[in-house]
Amino acid sequence: MARTASTQRLVLGTAAPDFTLPDPHGKLWSREKCAQGKPLVVVFACNHCPYVVHIREALGRIAAEFIPKGISFVAINSNDADQYPEDAPDKMPAFAQEAGWHFPYLVDSSQTVAHAWHAACTPDIFVLDALGHLVYAGQFDSTRPKSGAVASGADLRSVLQSILAGHSVPSPQVPSLGCNIKWKPGNEPKS
Repeated sequence: MARTASTQRLVLGTAAPDFTLPDPHGKLWSREKCAQGKPLVVVFACNHCPYVVHIREALGRIAAEFIPKGISFVAINSNDADQYPEDAPDKMPAFAQEAGWHFPYLVDSSQTVAHAWHAACTPDIFVLDALGHLVYAGQFDSTRPKSGAVASGADLRSVLQSILAGHSVPSPQVPSLGCNIKWKPGNEPKS
């Protein structure tokens, strides 16, 4: 596990890259289908990363709170499942269910979506407005595994509350920190 900070090279205010990815059962989900015309939280995640495990239940609670208020959620697993079999698609549904994730958890087996979004770590969190423009790329909250602090999602919650109130997203945006995305050999991002 290499502790990696998000690189956030996508420019705030610009249109986020589109995607169409399958869930573990083969159902295809586009960015538009996930968003349903609403603001969208996109979380690059996986099953085995201690940083994701640390926030997973709090993420489930925040999604359960904000989905009825008009925010959509999606998680994307871009890790190389050949090298990290615990991140394999067949293990994703149980992980999501245990975490209380009642939103799509998609498979980016080619890693093209992670590349397009410049995702660097798990979790790497992006928030789009209802028009699909990037308004946030930052951390879930300031807690970390083994810190003794319970994940609350304070940073993400503040962003979502601002969006719903029609206010600007708070600054500064602290980059996400987590395990590096497990790239397939030869598929690592170019500097």
